[in-house]
Amino acid sequence: MAVKVGGSDEYNSDINVTPMVDIMLVLLIIFMIVTPLLQSGVTVNLPRDMISPDEDPDIVKESSVVVAIPNSNNFYIGKEQYPLDQLGDIIKKRMEGKAPAQRIVYIKSGIDVDYGTVVQAIDTIRRQDIDKVGLVADKKKGAPAQGQGG
Repeated sequence: MAVKVGGSDEYNSDINVTPMVDIMLVLLIIFMIVTPLLQSGVTVNLPRDMISPDEDPDIVKESSVVVAIPNSNNFYIGKEQYPLDQLGDIIKKRMEGKAPAQRIVYIKSGIDVDYGTVVQAIDTIRRQDIDKVGLVADKKKGAPAQGQGG
């Protein structure tokens, strides 16, 4: 079916792309708004100058326990903030029923966090009968692998 254009007897067979562009712009805006909301946990500015071993794939699992310390005296598990004295109870509840090999707690600490704060978190985790504590850091980009020297 063709549409008559103007006063002439010619038909216009061009596709009108304006509605398609409108829909694409709306979808773009929706994705721009929703994408930051999909981020899990708390944003922590991780140290970058570390040469670390291969990344543990268990860190990103929903069942893993990741303690985020974005600044001193703020402790998060997921997006929930907990004081240090409640941190042990929450970790103990989350580790119930897990096999000993899966009882790992990961710590993401910011650059500006005091060393003592991280040690307090590790001590709280160890008091819950958890022997494996993983420290999370960004991989150093573009650096060749270096051996440990003595």
